Amino acid sequence: MMLAAPAIVAADGQWAALAQGRTCEAAAKSVGVVYKDRPPARASLSFDAGGPRHGQFAARLSRVPRTDAAVMLYIGAQPFLLMARGDMAWSRGPRQEQAIIVAMRISGGMRVEARSPGGGRIVDRYSLDGAPLAIDAAAACAAALVNR
Repeated sequence: MMLAAPAIVAADGQWAALAQGRTCEAAAKSVGVVYKDRPPARASLSFDAGGPRHGQFAARLSRVPRTDAAVMLYIGAQPFLLMARGDMAWSRGPRQEQAIIVAMRISGGMRVEARSPGGGRIVDRYSLDGAPLAIDAAAACAAALVNR
């Protein structure tokens, strides 16, 4: 079964709130380099209608990091250690997710960093212009779906 393409609920600045099935998310593409053979790096906060995710942060990195590499999210100067597998990284739970959302509301930018298999740095940068509106719209979208 294929899901329909996500519907745009709201958009502002570099961020959009999207709805797909019973999940709504605030999402943005990175503002850095885009590789021809890969989709652009992407960050999102997911909210499930009546489900377990209430602001889960996820990032698809621009390149696959080294297997043992730590993946760090920096919002302003505040660091967050993420869980990672392949080219994806996620927040570690509800307390961290709430701290990420608070930091996103007051900062102008964020970046996700890791080490590449060759030892170089992977740095995916994001503008937070429009993030507060997208976060609020995605949370409201999921809450509205609960009552359907």
